[in-house]
Amino acid sequence: MDGQPSRPPHRALVERRQLALALMLLSVLASCARPIRPPEALPELAPEPAADTRGAQVYTLDPTASKIHILVYRGGALARLGHNHVVTSRSVTGRAWLHPRFERSGFEMTIPVESLIVDDPDDRAAYGKDFPPGISRKDIEGTKRNMLRAEVLDAERFPTISLRSAEISGSVDAPVVTARISLKGVSKDVVVPIELAVSGRRLTASGAFDLLQTEFGMKPFSVALGALEVQDRLHLEFEIVAERAS
Repeated sequence: MDGQPSRPPHRALVERRQLALALMLLSVLASCARPIRPPEALPELAPEPAADTRGAQVYTLDPTASKIHILVYRGGALARLGHNHVVTSRSVTGRAWLHPRFERSGFEMTIPVESLIVDDPDDRAAYGKDFPPGISRKDIEGTKRNMLRAEVLDAERFPTISLRSAEISGSVDAPVVTARISLKGVSKDVVVPIELAVSGRRLTASGAFDLLQTEFGMKPFSVALGALEVQDRLHLEFEIVAERAS
């Protein structure tokens, strides 16, 4: 004996049970892949009418220079055990057009869902302390699997996200833009603050706005009866670069 007092047997048993419970919870959280009940079927979207670009300068989007960042935040009583995420698109394609009558300007863009990038280290670093480094490859892969499943983006049925102009007013210097976002079989018009810049043959559009997942039929991921969950609100920031067509 070393002379140190031993813990009562019942106390040691309680501590072992608490440790086992904590380890089990952490293993579930780390996998980020618990099945959820499949969602109800969503209606298919009717095709949008073809855009009228007559008399306008048409610009083709440059996917190598354009980027969209989606900031996803953790929530719930056990939020400290989860991660905030940066989801990035560098594969956006489409076109924009500027008309002398500015209200006849517009855009149409497509984002392939499978190409979305989860937690690129450089993207996380760019957004500061809320997105610390060190996310494991296993967690990144689990997060993307969860994001693509039927309850969230449903990538198998809806492989693309589309955005197009629903209404344009104002001017190049002070645009007022309503975008029609089509996501997972749901189409919704959203006012998007945008700054436009035209330099030579290049057009740049940048801005930021928020979306609620549930408004598009998505079910934010959660575990442990909601003790750890993804917040419904997403924050999007974008910079779209396009070159004038020849």
